[in-house]
Amino acid sequence: MSKITIQDLLKKKSEQQKITMLTAYDYPFARIIDEAGIDAIIVGDSVAMVVQGLENTLPVTMGEMIYHTKIVSRAVNKAMVIGDLPYMSYQVSIEEAVRNAGRFLKEGGASGVKIEGGAEVADHIRALTKADIPVMAHIGLTPQSIHRMGGYKIQGRTEESAKRLIKEAHIAEDAGAFSVLLEAIPMELAQKITKDLKIPTIGIGAGPYCDGQVLVLHDVIGLFERFLPKFAKRYINMRDEALKAIKTFKEEVEKGIFPSDEHSFK
Repeated sequence: MSKITIQDLLKKKSEQQKITMLTAYDYPFARIIDEAGIDAIIVGDSVAMVVQGLENTLPVTMGEMIYHTKIVSRAVNKAMVIGDLPYMSYQVSIEEAVRNAGRFLKEGGASGVKIEGGAEVADHIRALTKADIPVMAHIGLTPQSIHRMGGYKIQGRTEESAKRLIKEAHIAEDAGAFSVLLEAIPMELAQKITKDLKIPTIGIGAGPYCDGQVLVLHDVIGLFERFLPKFAKRYINMRDEALKAIKTFKEEVEKGIFPSDEHSFK
């Protein structure tokens, strides 16, 4: 079984077939996602919030991201694995960006990386592409910029900001990005960007007109209870099911029901 490649994603766009992506951070869920036939897995810096319990994505380190990417890469047979460059892994210099992005491929087993930003990281994208590191750009709401943006706010609602995002998408494409992730922008703006670009757009809170969609796995399966973004859909409440199972285990142990003869050796 061959892995999904950039060429497969480009072909899907040209044939108007939707691209599917989810985040994953561990072996069991990466296996399930791969078995379900999802095209790509982003090992997102969202691990900081949904796995580590932090308030935002800023504290997660390169070492932690490589750790999780290794595990996910080990689990999949077909899905393309994309490592998410964390805060301060690329901002200091282009040289640092290339070195850290290269670690995702060399140590983490990923097939590409995601980097937040548009025009301000164009030179980074060029350098990464020159080093044979495939890059997904990320524009719109960029969580690593929450302090500058004043929180998690919809982007591109004014004419000026919409024009800026269109320009940034083109800059990312021209710099060599194989895809652009559009986060939390109006769907009409996402539709225009999608039509303008030759490379695929992946939406998260950007409406139905993108070439593909990505969500945080823990939102999809109901394992993150602090909040559910407007753009996310919970397909199952796994947290409640797990809580129910664990409470049943506790009750059975306390009442002497478990372990029974069936679960004991003779």
